[in-house]
Amino acid sequence: MTVWIRGVALACCVLVVAAPAFAQQEAFVPQVGQAGKDVVWVPTPPELVERMLDLAKVTPQDIVIDLGSGDGRNVIAAARRGARAMGVEFNPKMVELSTRNAAAAGVSDRATFVEGDMYEADISKASVMALFLLPSNMLQLREKFFNLTPGSRIVSNTFGIEGWTPDETVTIESGCSAWCTALLWIVPARVGGRWRAGDSDLLLDQQFQTVSGALDGTPIRDGRLRGDQIRFLAGTTEYTGRVSGNRIDGAARAGGPATAWTAVKSN
Repeated sequence: MTVWIRGVALACCVLVVAAPAFAQQEAFVPQVGQAGKDVVWVPTPPELVERMLDLAKVTPQDIVIDLGSGDGRNVIAAARRGARAMGVEFNPKMVELSTRNAAAAGVSDRATFVEGDMYEADISKASVMALFLLPSNMLQLREKFFNLTPGSRIVSNTFGIEGWTPDETVTIESGCSAWCTALLWIVPARVGGRWRAGDSDLLLDQQFQTVSGALDGTPIRDGRLRGDQIRFLAGTTEYTGRVSGNRIDGAARAGGPATAWTAVKSN
């Protein structure tokens, strides 16, 4: 009898200990609105994720990065398109969840997740940034975005980048009740400063993708950058070209045949 009672007591102890251990092994389930370090987690609707990636024209040649990657849906969707994709997430439980989700989707070879601070993350190799961040987060990251390789694309769910007008905006008109707008920015080359174009002086003032200035004192109109491609009007002449570091090579057209045009930065 004594042995039996001890056996029952031991079994009870095992059950008491095992119950919390089992609870700890239960899968983490994120809650909409849960607070993070810099953001609150609200998932992007799947249809908007796809629209964002469409807008960025993601291909297998791209490297896609998501900051504050949550449950990993942006990264996983990009990996499904053949891109290499990485999510940076501060919450280790979300990192584990994202990793499991990538495995379930069969894209673990192309989708990776790291625990880290989004403001300290190295995004220099990204050709696409796929994001759902608050305006304050976007503003803090703006300079890092502007330093990406010209032609890199940034897509965002709903929120913009203060002072930087999106190149394109698309809204899902039907079947979407919230978070239905995708915004695109194409990182422009840096062209602000003085240039020498043959015998002419070219002064360019740049505000992200918008360019103003003067060519030999003639005001520049309709100046625009799209990645490394530049276009502007001076007088009756249209200038187009490709920016490569401190050099622009392109063509000038004033109603007749186009002529070659080159500018070299002088400061």
